[in-house]
Parts: sequence; C-alpha cells; structure tokens
Amino acid sequence: MPQPRTGVMICGHGSRSQSAVDEFAQLATKLPDYLPADWLCDYGYLEFANPVIRDGLDRLREAGCERILAVPGMLFAAMHAKNDIPTVLNTYAATHGIEVRYGRELGVDPKMIAAAAARIEAALAQADAVGGPVARHDTCLVVIGRGASDPDANGNVSKIARMLWEGMGFGWCEVGYSGVTFPLVEPCLTHVAKLGYKRVVVFPYFLFSGILIDRIYGFTDRVAAAHPDLDFVKAGYLGDHPKVLETFAERVTEQVGEVPPPNCAMCKYRTQVLGFEAEVGAVQESHHHHVEGQGASAPGSNVADCALCDTFCTGECRLDAAHVHDHHPHGHHHGDDHGHSHDHGHGHGHHHHAPYPHADHPHGPESARRRKA
Repeated sequence: MPQPRTGVMICGHGSRSQSAVDEFAQLATKLPDYLPADWLCDYGYLEFANPVIRDGLDRLREAGCERILAVPGMLFAAMHAKNDIPTVLNTYAATHGIEVRYGRELGVDPKMIAAAAARIEAALAQADAVGGPVARHDTCLVVIGRGASDPDANGNVSKIARMLWEGMGFGWCEVGYSGVTFPLVEPCLTHVAKLGYKRVVVFPYFLFSGILIDRIYGFTDRVAAAHPDLDFVKAGYLGDHPKVLETFAERVTEQVGEVPPPNCAMCKYRTQVLGFEAEVGAVQESHHHHVEGQGASAPGSNVADCALCDTFCTGECRLDAAHVHDHHPHGHHHGDDHGHSHDHGHGHGHHHHAPYPHADHPHGPESARRRKA
C-alpha cells in the first residue's frame, strides 16, 4: 500500500523585523535539500508576519499531502512551542481531518553546538586579525539567550553555554538574556567587565536577526564604551549554518522513526518545576490571533516610533504594560519564547498567562529603566 504524501511544515514565531522574516524564509527554502526528494516543504509564522502557519498548511493540503510533519522553528521549547503552535496545529487537523504530527524543537544538540562554535571562532579570528591574538584563558565568553518565562528554556541556554565554554577552553563564561528573565544583557556585561579578562566575546544564541539582536549589540556597545580598556567582540548569530539545517531535517525525519522522541522533558505544564508548580495543567490555547499576519510595516513597529528608544530597543517600553508579554508599542519580540507535544492534555478554554514570578528582579527587565541623574 503506498505511503501517504508527506508535507513538512516549519512553524516560525514571526517578527516585525523584515530581515528576520526574510532569513527564516531563506532557511525554509534551503531545508528541502536535506529531506527526501518527494516530500513537500512549506512554512508559516505564528504572529506578526505572513504567511501564517494556517496558510502553509493549506498549501500542503491542497498539494495532496495527507500527512504533515510539523516542527517548531525555534531553538528551545517554551510557551510558543509548548502551547501556541500545538493549538494551531490541533485545530487545523481537527477542522480538515488531516494527520498533523509535531516534532521537537532544535534543542541541545551536538550539531547546534558545532554551529555556535563556528560563529564564535569566526568572530575571534577576525578580532585576532585586527587587534592581535588574545589567549582563550584571558577571554570571557558571554552567551545571550532569548529569555522566557519558562525555566526549562532558560536552563537550556546555560547548558549550551557550558558546552561551548568547556569545549572551547575559555577562561570564564556568563549567561545573559535579551528579555523577560535575568540577568539581562547590560547587567550581565557590566558584571563581566569587573572580572578582569582582557577580551569579552558576546555571542547571541539566536537563529535570526531582528530587534533583539540589535538590542544585544546595542547594550554591548554601551558597556564597551564605558570600559575602553577591554576588547569586546560581537559574534554572529546562528543563521542558516549547515549544521542548523541538518538539525531541522533531523527533527522532521525522526517523527517517522519507529519510536519518535518526546517533544520535551522538563515541561512546566506536565510536571512540577521549582517555582512554577502552579502552572501544571495550564490551558493550552493560542493567544496570538490579534497579531497574526501583522508585519514589519505595521504602525509602531520600529524604534523610530518609540519615545523611549534612542538607537536600539532597550525593552523599557514593556515595563509598564499590564501583562508580562513583550507586546511593545513598536512591535518588539514577545516576552516569552512560547513554545509541546502536539497534545499536552491541558484543558481548553479562556487563555490565562501565569505571571512570571521574578518580574521584579533587579537584573531582569527592570534594569532597562533609565536612571535619572
């Protein structure tokens, strides 16, 4: 009996940064080279950008695909990958009577670590060529993650950082985040500047460019200007490195193996995680309909429209919002890297977002407030 035609759906978050949207689309067009030739591949975004996930699913279904293998186009699983995307996929599968499977996020994987190391090595080589070599033991690595209200995702950034630190032999390593949790970029780098290392390598563990990359590099420049005796090196983000594409392909193909791996292990919606016990069994429902398809040209989507920003987004505008999301007036990325199994077994109903328990941490988002002289 012939196998059903297979479609592959890459589910991105979306961004109001056109460069990030373009880079994600470019990655999606390169992925088919890593998959079986007869599989169709498409993509869509959860919010802010077009096409939305539903559009990509429509194209695959209309092309005759009877089985769709979906994966989150995200580094780690937080609420977007654990909650919002599965809700969209479950609804679509039920509405159209089509099989939609859901795979793992990229996660902590040797291939991803290799891609990260390549970006860091390239930045170090360029810095050595300009200013002369600095010993690894005299260099501090700083890995900056997205930051989420999910300790599982935040903890994975720390594991990646440790693997890079130990694997590459740096003298020291610190971890910071671009939003939501702590420490944010500026307090992290201000702390690092006191450690006595000659060089600081700032590596954003991100897939694509966008507002948050600008934020990371902007704070790096600010701290570097305050410490002219230190050599600050800005490494590039992951992008469409071949090892990233290999990992994406593996997340797709492993779904049709004999024993597909579980989506995630330390899920705060399934098990009691220290400090987040109240979120076990939380409602699984997407809350992104109000920004679905809105793009980089939406009103108030850039720094130029923000009265609080100068040259880059500091995240200050989210501090007085009524909820914990990074729903900025000028469209910066969400406060959560939402990101689970295709069916959590959560209840369905009105979407309630639990408040992040450390929102007032002095080295978290509160650190973005301008200090008045």
